[in-house]
Amino acid sequence: MSDKVNAPTSESPLPSASQPQAQSQNTPKGSPAAQEIAAQQSDNVAHALAGAGGGLLSMALTYPLITLSTRAQVEKKKGNTGTLAAAKKILDREGVNGLYAGMESALFGITVTNFVYYYWYEFSRAFFQRTTNKTRLNTIESMAAGALAGSATVMITNPIWVVNTRMTARKEESDDPALPSAEGNTAATEKKRAPNTISTFLKIVREEGFLRLFAGVLPALVLVINPILQYTIFEQLKQLLEKRRKVGATDSFVLGAIGKLAATSITYPYITVKSRAHVASGEGSKEGMTASLKRIVREEGVSGLYGGIGPKVTQSVLTAAFLFAFKDVLYDMTVKARKNLTKKA
Repeated sequence: MSDKVNAPTSESPLPSASQPQAQSQNTPKGSPAAQEIAAQQSDNVAHALAGAGGGLLSMALTYPLITLSTRAQVEKKKGNTGTLAAAKKILDREGVNGLYAGMESALFGITVTNFVYYYWYEFSRAFFQRTTNKTRLNTIESMAAGALAGSATVMITNPIWVVNTRMTARKEESDDPALPSAEGNTAATEKKRAPNTISTFLKIVREEGFLRLFAGVLPALVLVINPILQYTIFEQLKQLLEKRRKVGATDSFVLGAIGKLAATSITYPYITVKSRAHVASGEGSKEGMTASLKRIVREEGVSGLYGGIGPKVTQSVLTAAFLFAFKDVLYDMTVKARKNLTKKA
């Protein structure tokens, strides 16, 4: 997060941080306090827009790695192949487009997800700062703000990610539960069968019911700890670095990568369970999170929980690193644009 133009940082408190909540709710319009509250809301939106734009750009750059990791997550161990071998099979069978299956839904999903998350994270953080009358949140308070933002984001965006996982895995295109790698399929056949976002959404609702769009919500809620860990590590490292010098976009890139590497490595088994819940059908669609974890370990061993972790960690680290770097730049651009519009008004 940028420390420029009154951005909410540990050194520069939110504009309304010193205002009691009851007072802020009954502040006369046009008063300095009201202007501060309006500035805070505008700053929340600036962070949300920057996060959404940064997420979109970073995912677009790393999407082939998402395809490889998702297909590895939903396949059985017997069909597991190395990252390069899996990429070759996809290219041979589906062409370059196969590596970008479901990209449109993913870009829409990450834009909505990051906008909601960053808005509610900044809102929650401002709330804790007002109620505690602090200019800097401690680790527990930062984690609580992340949990509130993450939980709201999961409930709003889960249907988007169910559709995206179905499109990326393309499980329905093959009778083999393993990674689709059947020989002899022509590009024309693949192109004909490739679903789009709307058709996949309607197919799920029509054949499995609306509630299937919320498959995997429980492990997704558990995975709220992923961004909490990521941002907590990022903020702590950033504060340490800021004691020595100003933090720039390159620093944000590196710190974001470190935070995401740690968070993804810790929470990966739940990412696997969530992906399998998104594509499950029949009796498997009724399986709970704990039962799914136990079954995977029983049938495939502990390694079954970590299928595709190589490309996933690589993608997650690069995405997070690009996101933090892009977000700082986009935040500054958004604030400057807002100030220019205010001057012209």
